[in-house]
Amino acid sequence: MDRIDAMKVFVATLDEGSLAGAARRLGRSAAAVSRAIAYLEAHTGTALLHRTTRTIRLSAAGERYAAACRRILLDLDEADVLAAGERSAPRGLLTVASPLAAGETLMREIVDAFIERYPAVTVRLALSDVPVSLIDEGIDVALRVAHLPDSSLVATQVGEVRRVIAASPDYLASHAPIETPSDLSKHQIVSMTYFGIDSWRFPASGRASVPQVVQFTPRLIVNSIRAAIASAVAGHGVARMLTYHMVDEIERGTLQIVLREYEHPPMPVHVITPQGRLAVPKVRAFVDFAVPRLRKHFVRVHKVAEKA
Repeated sequence: MDRIDAMKVFVATLDEGSLAGAARRLGRSAAAVSRAIAYLEAHTGTALLHRTTRTIRLSAAGERYAAACRRILLDLDEADVLAAGERSAPRGLLTVASPLAAGETLMREIVDAFIERYPAVTVRLALSDVPVSLIDEGIDVALRVAHLPDSSLVATQVGEVRRVIAASPDYLASHAPIETPSDLSKHQIVSMTYFGIDSWRFPASGRASVPQVVQFTPRLIVNSIRAAIASAVAGHGVARMLTYHMVDEIERGTLQIVLREYEHPPMPVHVITPQGRLAVPKVRAFVDFAVPRLRKHFVRVHKVAEKA
């Protein structure tokens, strides 16, 4: 059995989450997929996957081997592209990663339009709020909302967002004014893990010479941005979000921003790719397609938040 082909089967199994899913994607039988993985396990002399009737899980050795397989397959893909030169058109599987909230709407709409224009490209859109290694996970392009550490990644800034406190007009009209961070301790809070479950930190500013931490007992703890926004819009409390999460609600006037003078500095938004991946036509085509659309969106986010 060809080892490179078996690696492709192994990676497809991980991407699809099951042997049956890999079989469907590759157009092979489940038995053929199982034989390919068994071949790799025999070759390496160790179990790569723990299997049950419903799930598969990487072993410790399997995690290391999967990362190496992804790097090898990416290198082979790039070698093919370089050999083909300018004659190579965008084609094949493109893996795009995005934060959940941005991916469900903004990035999904961009991907939909992209695959309409490039029918030879298939996109796997991976949505998660947990940053992952682009190389280890075989990701071609990612949208990242954060200050980036120095790395070998190629980054293109497409905008910036603010971390804001907001509530519905009805809630604000029927509760005590929110003029300083300490006022939040008297209010109902809709909290999320990402922004702090029982406390929010505020930086030093023109109104406060030292950073502040406000402790509170939340009325609602939720792990969904959409759910938190809906609860705040319904008047159930004050929420902390990024401006792009609630731009539509701010524009419609169903949420109002408070405590502007105490906000953190804006966070940049980047499109990032592993070093060298822009030489691959499908990656270059997607970045060229997505960047102007993302910039247009985040310009709107900035304008709406500034006017609110």
